[in-house]
Amino acid sequence: MRAAHEDRGPVVRKDSREMVTFCIGEQDFCMDIMTVREIRGWTEATVLPRAPDYVLGVINLRGAVVPIIDLSSRLGLAPLEPGPRHVIVIVLIEQCLSGLLVSSVSDILNVTEDEVQPVPNIGEASASCLAGVISKGPRLLRILDVSAALPNTRAEEDELCPA
Repeated sequence: MRAAHEDRGPVVRKDSREMVTFCIGEQDFCMDIMTVREIRGWTEATVLPRAPDYVLGVINLRGAVVPIIDLSSRLGLAPLEPGPRHVIVIVLIEQCLSGLLVSSVSDILNVTEDEVQPVPNIGEASASCLAGVISKGPRLLRILDVSAALPNTRAEEDELCPA
C-alpha cells in the first residue's frame, strides 16, 4: 500500500516561490516566475533613435510594441551580441511589458526564504538590481530585482512604455 503523500507530487512549502533561472554569458541569475509572461527566441528588434545603449530596440508582440533590453549591458556586464541561440524573457512590471535579452533560460526552481542570502555589501551599483543570492550546489544564483533592472526614471519609462 502506498502512502497518501506519494501520490501528490513534490511537497512545496508555503514560504517558497518559483524562480526562473537564466544565464547571461557564464553568469547565473534567477527571477520570480510571477513577473515572466513569456519566453521566446531572439527576434530582430527595430532600433529606436537616441535610445539608451542597453535598449536594443522594439519588437511587435501580438500588436504590442515591446522594448528589448540587453540585460547584460543594463547590469554593467559586457553587452550581448544577439543571435539565434539567445532568448527574450518577456516580463510585466507595473502594467508595462519589456523584453530582457539573456543567453539562455535554464530551469525553474522552488526557493524558500531561508535559502536566500543577502547580497554582499560590495558597492551600491552591483547590489542595486539584486534581491539576494541563492546557493544551489556549485552554482551561486543572483536573484534579479526586475523592477530595479528596468528603466526607473519617469522620462525613461515614458520613452519605453508609452501610455
